[in-house]
Amino acid sequence: MPLHVHPTLLLLVLLATTLPASATSSCAGRDDAATIAAAFRHVRNFRPPPGAQPCQPVRELRLPSRNLMGPVSWAALANLSALAALDLSGNALQGAIPGAFWRAPSLRTVDVSGNQLGGALRVDPNPRLRSLNASRNRFTGVEGVEGLSGLAALDVSANRIRAVPRGLRRLARLERLDLSRNAMRGRFPGDLPPLGGVRSLNISYNNFSGVVDSDDVKKFGHSAFVHAGNASLVFAEDSTAPPRRPSPPHGKSKRDGSGKTKTPERKTTGRSTTRRRRHLSVVALAVICGVASLAVLLCLVGCLACGVLGSRKKGGKDDVEERNKKPQWGEKGSGDGEEEEEDAVVAAAKGASAAPVVLFERPLMQLTLADLAAATSGFGRESQLAERGGRSGAAYRAVLPGDLHVVVRVVEGGVAGLREDDDNPAAAATAFRELARLRHPNILPLLGYCIAGKEKLLLYEYMEKGDLHRWLHELPAGRPDMEDDAGGVGDVWEAAEDKRSVSDWPTRHRIALGVARGLAFLHQGWAGSGPVVHGHLVPTNVLLADDLEPRISDYFGHNPSAGAGGEYSSATREGDVYAFGVLVLELVTGQAGWDEASVSWARGIVRDGKGMDIVDPRVRDEASGGEAAEREMVECLRVGYLCTAHAPEKRPTMQQVVGVLKDIRAAPATPPGQPAA
Repeated sequence: MPLHVHPTLLLLVLLATTLPASATSSCAGRDDAATIAAAFRHVRNFRPPPGAQPCQPVRELRLPSRNLMGPVSWAALANLSALAALDLSGNALQGAIPGAFWRAPSLRTVDVSGNQLGGALRVDPNPRLRSLNASRNRFTGVEGVEGLSGLAALDVSANRIRAVPRGLRRLARLERLDLSRNAMRGRFPGDLPPLGGVRSLNISYNNFSGVVDSDDVKKFGHSAFVHAGNASLVFAEDSTAPPRRPSPPHGKSKRDGSGKTKTPERKTTGRSTTRRRRHLSVVALAVICGVASLAVLLCLVGCLACGVLGSRKKGGKDDVEERNKKPQWGEKGSGDGEEEEEDAVVAAAKGASAAPVVLFERPLMQLTLADLAAATSGFGRESQLAERGGRSGAAYRAVLPGDLHVVVRVVEGGVAGLREDDDNPAAAATAFRELARLRHPNILPLLGYCIAGKEKLLLYEYMEKGDLHRWLHELPAGRPDMEDDAGGVGDVWEAAEDKRSVSDWPTRHRIALGVARGLAFLHQGWAGSGPVVHGHLVPTNVLLADDLEPRISDYFGHNPSAGAGGEYSSATREGDVYAFGVLVLELVTGQAGWDEASVSWARGIVRDGKGMDIVDPRVRDEASGGEAAEREMVECLRVGYLCTAHAPEKRPTMQQVVGVLKDIRAAPATPPGQPAA
């Protein structure tokens, strides 16, 4: 019997066999490349991974140490249905990770360590996730870990997590757990997973309480419990507690009447014998080196005595006079770079040790260059302050009579009313006196000067709190620094508390407003003189007083017309406004190292209305003002946007900026008694 096929069905079969596969089947991975691009839209330095190909799903996304900066759209990454491994470690990613990201159906391992991610790490249930590394970030808590029933490795060390994550004890399959360096409170072992299946554990540098028995110390090692808690963390009698401070290499052991050591874990074995022999060898070597050094020293003393006698016979009075002409500055030897510059300064000051030091507010105090040299240990390195790329020369800390703490700075650039190559002392003195007339609460006052030959030194008030860059990026943020064993955890926390938390938004706004006032004061001129341009406004040139009130430093009164021309010229008032806009962006985002490309990146995010995506998580997560505080942060970002306009003529004046910043916060941010610009 013949088989009859309907003509329509036959046509469909023929079409299915002749059309390409891409036209008849869905391409599961065709949108993965676009999804990844959307997820990293606001991330600087992002380049699409080479492995993403059309019609092939992305199973691994590995972008470690790519200098990625900014917020990731985690919700977009959750749409990668085949993504099993994600590695974004060693970057500078910011923002929080929402719980929805963890619902990615194929996700197995996630490594986001070494970034600037913050807020609470919230994870939605995902029994397939096996490994999570979120260490070295700014997370303040972990929520939802009980939903990660298949988790085998968890590392949240070096964050700001103050409590043991709830539900952690339910992770029965956990094999590796690192909670160290968090100042975390909890009970050991009650708040942790069953330790029988855990192979690697570290709870050091926390505030645990409970009892640690000898089996735990033997299994996980002493390093797992260093500074793990205070007196409430007890070690069982048959175990030895790790030191609360790093112990010296050769500590003394207590012995009983029989001469045997009482320390249970230190047995008199071949290892201890080897250590004693090594110790005796070190002692013997030290004795030999000491005898040899003494012999060499005696020879040098003899040679020196012969040389001195010979020079006295040969040179006589002329050599003595020449030696007396040597300056009081501390010479640092020959070399290149900074040492050559220092030698040049020393050479230029020969015979000028009697040059007077002029102190404007203490005219009766008679000091000379020799006194400055004595107060700075001969302008030695032990008194030299760290340089951060300022345009002026070396700076030294000095304590003058009357307990006057000052910074002595070498002038290398030009000063208003004085050419850089002008050697006229009278002209220099006039220029310095003009600078001293700059008096404003947000301007670092010039206290005095010293003109020693061609060298010119300026004396400023010493600011104990340091500069804005150090406060914003380098000071500890409430957790110990593992690299510094000399100081305790408490010392670091006290320093963080003393500097006032960086996460305090009103403080950051007050710093921005203070800098704006100081800059507006310079631009409007003073005491009948013309306007002054700073020309190099960066966070390292903003110093902080004890109350964290900012004071602009490194200003030398440049004429506004000097160096004009060019959209980003800094030697104009418009250039100062641009620099202030960059400073505001750094204050709000917490990111350092700005250039034109990064400014353009930030401007694009603000223009798109996504400003909160780049706000420093330390500020955003700790802000107590709710929506009002977020509005203020976004408004400040808009101030940075306006100040960094591409065309200089479109930038506001600093006086206008002061008005806008004052209006952003309803409550006045000016400390009592401080005048406006």
